Amino acid sequence: MDVQQLLNGLFVGSIYALFAIGFTLVFGVLDRLNLAHPAVFTVAAFVGIELVAVGGLSIWAALPVVFVVGGLLGLVIEQVAFRPLKGRADAHFAGLISSIALAGMFIALLQWRYGPDTKRFPAESFPETTYKVLGAQVTGVQVAILLITIVLAVGLHLLVGRTRLGRSMRATAENPTAARVVGVNVDRVSATTLAISSALGAVAGALFAMNVNSAQLGMGGAIELKGLAVIVVGGMASLPGALVGGLLLGLAEVFTVQYIGSSWRDLVAFGLLFLILVVRPQGLFGTRKVREV
Repeated sequence: MDVQQLLNGLFVGSIYALFAIGFTLVFGVLDRLNLAHPAVFTVAAFVGIELVAVGGLSIWAALPVVFVVGGLLGLVIEQVAFRPLKGRADAHFAGLISSIALAGMFIALLQWRYGPDTKRFPAESFPETTYKVLGAQVTGVQVAILLITIVLAVGLHLLVGRTRLGRSMRATAENPTAARVVGVNVDRVSATTLAISSALGAVAGALFAMNVNSAQLGMGGAIELKGLAVIVVGGMASLPGALVGGLLLGLAEVFTVQYIGSSWRDLVAFGLLFLILVVRPQGLFGTRKVREV
């Protein structure tokens, strides 16, 4: 096996995983699909480049700012796209449509601010450090992308599993009405969940822009289907499943490009994910639901 391509797949897959984890968190806790998530991914890429190119920050100093910007966008999404609709009978579908509309507004604002052209980091932004790993060469940026993804994924796992906020999230995911009865502020949990999810998506967008050194208005749409595929394959509402699914997708893409050709990348990657679902319909980490009659 080509170690270089294996590592490249892990680096790309870690970005997919971080993006999908944000998707999964909202779906798992709130039972909502936030289709403004890809727009946050795109906004963060452009903001990260501006912070470095215009603000003079290093790429590492820009990431915490991007994280905060993503969290604020998540609060906007919750307040504008989801909370006003929570009392409706069709709140799930209505929220889906309103999040799409809000995503369109975000992209329109980006186009007004930056124009339609591709934006890139300044040439001197990236450290020139390289490492040898099992004979393969990796850059400092690639190593940082993988480490940041691991740290954020582990941090989210600990937050959900071992904190008071995490217990409130799990209670809301199980039964929002019962959670209210026992004193959980479901509205606050909803806002916090979307803020954390969007913050993770924002960091994923900035890391993706760092990895390819470019940001385009359509980049969120390109990763949206991959994120949705990852959470389905990993198991709906499964955070470990989103992580593993993202890594598998990244590896599948990289090896397809290396051994078959770039034009086959999406076909082979999504075909592999489809085969996984045929063998295990509930996803890698999902559980079968038994319907009682």
